Amino acid sequence: MAVKMDAFFVSHGSPLLSIDDSIPARGFFKLWKSQVLREIPKTILVVSAHWETYAPTVNVISGLNDTIYDFHGFPKPMYQLKYPAPGAPKVARRVKELLQGAGFGPVEEEKARGLDHGSWVPLMFMYPEANIPVCQLSIQTMEDGTYHYNMGKALAPLRDEGVLIVGSGSATHNLRATGPDDAPIVSWALEFDAWLTNSLINGSHEDVNNYEDKAPHAKMAHPSPDHFYPLHVALGAAGEQAKAELIHASFTESSLSYSSYRFYNI
Repeated sequence: MAVKMDAFFVSHGSPLLSIDDSIPARGFFKLWKSQVLREIPKTILVVSAHWETYAPTVNVISGLNDTIYDFHGFPKPMYQLKYPAPGAPKVARRVKELLQGAGFGPVEEEKARGLDHGSWVPLMFMYPEANIPVCQLSIQTMEDGTYHYNMGKALAPLRDEGVLIVGSGSATHNLRATGPDDAPIVSWALEFDAWLTNSLINGSHEDVNNYEDKAPHAKMAHPSPDHFYPLHVALGAAGEQAKAELIHASFTESSLSYSSYRFYNI
């Protein structure tokens, strides 16, 4: 019998996380199996900020996932890293079934796309053996937070089937407003980050879904919603009565928050 999985949102921040030991979140990801989630999932479903499509799409990979280097101008060693986790075609098609059953169809199948860095960078520290099957689900940036929250609600049965649902984005993500690591954290990032944590812990899901109207500095923290919508999917998958726990908090580049959360049921 599968162990029921909590749902998670992790902030993957900069792709430099893959090689830079000075990024505090790297230690958090390395301690994942010993301190965050001791139960080993049967499969991992990642909703990554780095896969945007018009219609919901799952990657249906029968062999090993390719490693996608969807970043430019970074140090050469980053392009030599591999995360050859097996695909999860049965779970991918189960995702499709659940979403279409909830009115999110048609759901497309992508049979050539591997794992983008929103998936493989955190996973290479969380599950370095790369032996757990992984599939991805895309986001739709033309839709809103409530749409993605309801998408997560449709996927809730997966948690009873041993599937770890991970939304991977960033708690704040404005790459035009970053600064040096030794500079003070800018006030708008601190205020948005604090609002997000308080709203999640207080169960204010409606406020989080409507963050553009409810949150301080929402447009500054997320000029585009791509790095925030994965949180809505993970939150929705945990359900309306879900509790939230802040499991990591740090900043780099004066405004990039790595706040990460567990969503669970009592």
